[in-house]
Amino acid sequence: MPRQNLNDLLAFTAVARTRSFTKAAADLGISQPALSHTIRSLEARLGVRLLTRTTRSVALTDAGERLLGSIGSRLEEIEEELDALSVLRDKPAGTIRITTGEHALTTLLWPKLRPLLRDYPDIHVEFDVSYALKDIVAERFDAGVRMGEQIEKDMIAVRIGPSMRMAAVASPAYFTGKTKPKKPQDLTKHRCINLRLPTYGGPYAWEFERGGRQMHARVQGQLAFSTAPHVLAACLDGFGLAYVPEDMVLHHVKAGRLVRVLEDWCPPFPGYHLYYPSRRQHSPAFSLLVESLRYR
Repeated sequence: MPRQNLNDLLAFTAVARTRSFTKAAADLGISQPALSHTIRSLEARLGVRLLTRTTRSVALTDAGERLLGSIGSRLEEIEEELDALSVLRDKPAGTIRITTGEHALTTLLWPKLRPLLRDYPDIHVEFDVSYALKDIVAERFDAGVRMGEQIEKDMIAVRIGPSMRMAAVASPAYFTGKTKPKKPQDLTKHRCINLRLPTYGGPYAWEFERGGRQMHARVQGQLAFSTAPHVLAACLDGFGLAYVPEDMVLHHVKAGRLVRVLEDWCPPFPGYHLYYPSRRQHSPAFSLLVESLRYR
């Protein structure tokens, strides 16, 4: 039904229930002459008189009684459904799917979302923990988490964490009888623990930079893992050098369980960002989640 026809029916229902053009016009927020014109237009379109109007009262004709009986309850149902949608707006709900790496989930997403999910039990979040750089549109994710420099240009990126640094570390026992590396090229003389990432098709190349000079080191060793926590565990056990996010190892370095090297080759870089399609209409629940994660 055209919107104008629905507006005419709403106007008729208001007059029929109040039996007053003055009261109905006030309820609808329009002038009385405009309301009278709307009713006359509706009657002309239907070809029947719906209301009998005198100087003192308004009464329904037989046709008016029939129309009110058939549409009155239906319009009430529509109003109730609109009110229900308003409640959903005030109480965000729904399922949000996010693909992210294990480190970002542990250090940022879960600590920030824990309070939100307690306050809004109708918001459901599904985490896909993966190191692969997935196509979130094709795989029907609502959002993903990546380092800032990895975000595609057609995505909206929201910073959710501080700048980061990597750290090259090994246990004191590993360095017994060995010379510590002074530059990335020295890593060829050491056993290193590799991290194999699906997107790279092989072990992750350790990235270093100093004075504007960038270097990628392909390292060798006895072990390779697909998750950073396992790399760190093997490093603590003395199986070689590891290259992991700084925040994972600072407490181990402070406690003397690990020794840091090549620190001057590990400058800060853009940290984690939440990214999502720029052309998608987002739910109140998703907007609330984004604001909860936003880095301030």
